[in-house]
Amino acid sequence: MVLSSGVCPKSANASMTTTAPPSPSPDITPAHPPEPAGRTRKAEPLTNRIRRDGKFFRLGTEKFYVKGVTYGPFKGPAGANAKGDEHYATPDQTARDFVLMNELGVNCLRVYHTPPLWFLDLALTHRLRVFVDIAWPKNLTFIGDEKLEASAENAVTEAAEACGNHPAVFAISVVNEIPAEIVRFVGRRAVEEFIDRLVAIVKRISPQCLVTFANYPTTEYLQPGTIDFVCFNVYLHEEQTFRNYLARLQSIAGEKPLMLGEYGIDTFREQSQEGQAEKLAMHVRCVFDEGLVGTFVFSFTDDWFVHGYQIEDWAFGLTKADRTPKASFHALQPLFARVPQLTDLKLPKASVVICSYNGASTVETCLASMRKLRYPEFEVLFIDDGSKDHTQDILKRYATETRAGHGITADQLPSNVQLPASTSPPVINIVQKNMGLSFARNVGMNAATGDVIIYTDSDCEADEDWLYFFCLALARGGSGYGGMGGPNLIPDEGSWIADCVGLSPGGPTHVMIDDRTAEHVPGCNMGFWANILRSVNGFDAQYRKAGDDVDVIWRIQNLGYAIGFSPSAQVWHYRRNSVEAYLKQQRGYGEAEALLMYKHPDHFNALGASHWRGRIYGGDQIGVRFGRDVIYHGIFGTGLFQSLYRKPASLVAAMLMSVEWHLLTGFVLIAGLALWPLLYLAGAMALVPITLAIIAALQSPMPKHEHPLSRLLIAYLHFRQPIARGWARYTVRLKAKGLKAEAAGYRRPRELPLDPLERRTLVYWHHEQDRIPLLTTIHHEVATAGWRHRIDAGWGEFDLDIYGSRYVKVRLTTATEHHHGSGKLTRVRVRILMSNFYKVLLLCLGLLTGLLLIHVWPFSRPAVLLPIAGWAMYLFNKWKVSAPVLGLIDAAAEKAGFYPVHAKTKADQAATGEK
Repeated sequence: MVLSSGVCPKSANASMTTTAPPSPSPDITPAHPPEPAGRTRKAEPLTNRIRRDGKFFRLGTEKFYVKGVTYGPFKGPAGANAKGDEHYATPDQTARDFVLMNELGVNCLRVYHTPPLWFLDLALTHRLRVFVDIAWPKNLTFIGDEKLEASAENAVTEAAEACGNHPAVFAISVVNEIPAEIVRFVGRRAVEEFIDRLVAIVKRISPQCLVTFANYPTTEYLQPGTIDFVCFNVYLHEEQTFRNYLARLQSIAGEKPLMLGEYGIDTFREQSQEGQAEKLAMHVRCVFDEGLVGTFVFSFTDDWFVHGYQIEDWAFGLTKADRTPKASFHALQPLFARVPQLTDLKLPKASVVICSYNGASTVETCLASMRKLRYPEFEVLFIDDGSKDHTQDILKRYATETRAGHGITADQLPSNVQLPASTSPPVINIVQKNMGLSFARNVGMNAATGDVIIYTDSDCEADEDWLYFFCLALARGGSGYGGMGGPNLIPDEGSWIADCVGLSPGGPTHVMIDDRTAEHVPGCNMGFWANILRSVNGFDAQYRKAGDDVDVIWRIQNLGYAIGFSPSAQVWHYRRNSVEAYLKQQRGYGEAEALLMYKHPDHFNALGASHWRGRIYGGDQIGVRFGRDVIYHGIFGTGLFQSLYRKPASLVAAMLMSVEWHLLTGFVLIAGLALWPLLYLAGAMALVPITLAIIAALQSPMPKHEHPLSRLLIAYLHFRQPIARGWARYTVRLKAKGLKAEAAGYRRPRELPLDPLERRTLVYWHHEQDRIPLLTTIHHEVATAGWRHRIDAGWGEFDLDIYGSRYVKVRLTTATEHHHGSGKLTRVRVRILMSNFYKVLLLCLGLLTGLLLIHVWPFSRPAVLLPIAGWAMYLFNKWKVSAPVLGLIDAAAEKAGFYPVHAKTKADQAATGEK
């Protein structure tokens, strides 16, 4: 990503700004809305203060988007120093400015000096919120200087005490744009820790006040942990560059709101007034299209006084110094009125599919959030996959139509009170017998009428603008995107166990290739163009618990489409709130991985664990990390965009905590019975994953709801997760019987057309067709027979693998010879290969035999029978599997119209005169 920097003027203490929604009444606390029954997010006290809600802000129950301007500093009236308002205009002038801001549609303003009380009271009267920047000498090497550090702490303390608890204050910025060379000189971590100290001061004095610091691209790598939202001052004037950088910042912000603290255009040097209006309108559209919570335009007026001088050679204002509106003032008015949905694109009709099985504890919360969605045209399809709880009783209050699904007749439908068909949105209730998640998702796909089909789960709660941000990103992505995903945030349920689960490995999350493109998005927040999803035949019904989302995404990607990611299309996803529920989920994921490996082996390592090319979201907080993060500073620290590259979780540590490591430990322990010093090695090996789990827990951030046992539980879950998930993978693979009893039906009554020079190659002739129709028919026969298999994904040197048993697999490779003028000869090579599992088993048998022969000789001589027996079992399975597979290929060739080419016998050659 190539970025260019625009002009970025600064006052001495220019700071970042954030915004807050106007209160319905400046001094009235909004009432609590009625909560739906069942499992819900922990409610925060509703006050007249703005609060964070995921990646957005709320005031009361309504979302608040920042539509802000910077204001001042001004040359104060004579004698102002005595009143502490020397940086502010007179109250009368300020009141007139606030009226003009109301006319513009502004709801927040950013100031660079602690405001006096009259200013805050006046702002509240005009339904405006104030973002306060705190000035202290951040341009000096303050780290390690006791006087400078004390000066900063005193300035923050005084500001928090003066205005932090005032209802007009939206947020406080504890520092603005620390010079990059200062940060590089004193150290990133030291600066981050100092910012966190300043944040803690404000939180102690004003616990309801949002706190942040204003960053800028040159110190992009500064990421303190305790700020409430991320704020950047960005001056980029080229639209696509600006949009790309906002996507980058969204990736940095993660689950926190992202807001721009400054952006402006100078009508004195850079642009005409019309050019300023065009650029600022572009800026506002980009900000809200990319899902930010808002922006501050620099500045409200050309009137600007700093360092004892009236600034006359800059003109960034939306109004002139005499407050006459410029063209940009009128350009932003209609945009601020429409925030956040500013796009002029025609958005597609959306079909939201919710699949549920016994999800009554969260269904009401989920459906209630569907009613709040702000989107032009959509429908909701609820697929009840045979629930036995009171899910259908809840649907009576939401469904506009009830249909019978698979295995259910019309007279078996639940008694339902149908709502008027005009109810928005239409909720179609489809009831079927229990068939599994993938089957239910396909039912929703087939019933959907939208251009886009979006999936979420019944244990999710959608944000009001979820569909808008989701479909806008998909539409803007053009033909390159086949699907889209968004974040699933962990609701605050007030449970320390749920918090620990959220900080443990294996949770449903997205995997990012770059700032806009995902390698994987979780099934609770994913969607696809309907025609593309149907072109891959939807979801594979064999995945009843999990893995169907991974499979369908990989198949869509194999067609050449990308999966996008919209960071503001958020849903709240209730995680497992007990240890047993979490481990059960991980076992389900392990079973799904075992099934996926058959179809997509290129996505798995030799041990059967999935591997990803992209970056797993949250991976820098979960797992064991060795080494330091890397920052690109540019030569001599002069880079305009200085990025942080976090050290990923250690792959070696993950291997040393895997189920395979535990199995190897058990093998060494058994071998220790023959060679007792190995018992010490087995003991040391057993301590390794325990030690690594403790390290992972110590490196993990502290859960929001702290508990004395939090670290211990996180360590335990890091220890148990790879065992539960890995053992489930092996369980599925060990239970897999490969060829079923129907395989016997493929034994052919006639001789097979085997190549005499290569006895495992079948030869067929066709006058017109090449190998592709034959392969298609073979694949259909294999799928119909229910045999586990995988097709070449484009990276292999084979066409089809058939898993005959847990010991062997059959690999088919084809080639067609073109005999011009007569026809085409197709060869099908059949190779019987040993499975990876059996290779490991034979290796272990060999090692065990060697140890026994060395240390228990001569009594261990019968041990040589172990590897011999293992090899004999492989030969038996090879013989057992080869006949039905060869028969299946021959039967498929017959169905496809291919003729067998048999080798000529000596009698045939004599009859034709051949030698």
